[in-house]
Amino acid sequence: MSRLRIFEEDHPDQPVVVARTHADIARELAPIHVGFEQWEAAQPIAPGDPHEKIFAAYKADIDRLVAERGFKTVDVVSIAPDNPKREEMRTKFLEEHFHKEDEVRFFVAGSGLFTLHVEGRVYELLCESGDLVAVPDGMTHWFDMGPEPSFVAIRFFTEPDGWVGHFTGKDIAQKFPRYETGQARE
Repeated sequence: MSRLRIFEEDHPDQPVVVARTHADIARELAPIHVGFEQWEAAQPIAPGDPHEKIFAAYKADIDRLVAERGFKTVDVVSIAPDNPKREEMRTKFLEEHFHKEDEVRFFVAGSGLFTLHVEGRVYELLCESGDLVAVPDGMTHWFDMGPEPSFVAIRFFTEPDGWVGHFTGKDIAQKFPRYETGQARE
């Protein structure tokens, strides 16, 4: 189940807000200009389906988002727990960074933890299948796919270089819990 926990940056042990419904999560994220919505597949899809079938299942939403935001590239990334580079891939995203374009991800399957650092608060957003998150350019954040990553995501880009992170060098991400796939946390 999707979940948002909001912490004061100096108190990583005690959330001040916990939101568990999609409507509550979207309402809490709106003031910081983070988009959060749910999509449903127009046709059945299954793990391992080719990218073309995944694109076709979400074509209407993909086309709408591309038209609204001017994305130039849309791709699919799939990471399984047995990926030999999973630890290297996980580590790449664990430090606080920002982008010079919006980071928009739709979770077709699986889950991941986006953590946003905004004006003295930390927003920990557990995204699961059906969730789309849109993090504005320049917003500091980190992403944790867990030690045994298992997700399929559609990614949207305006820049031809794709994912380019600008790291802050701060250690705040180390102060907050990591994502353990399948582990229920309050």
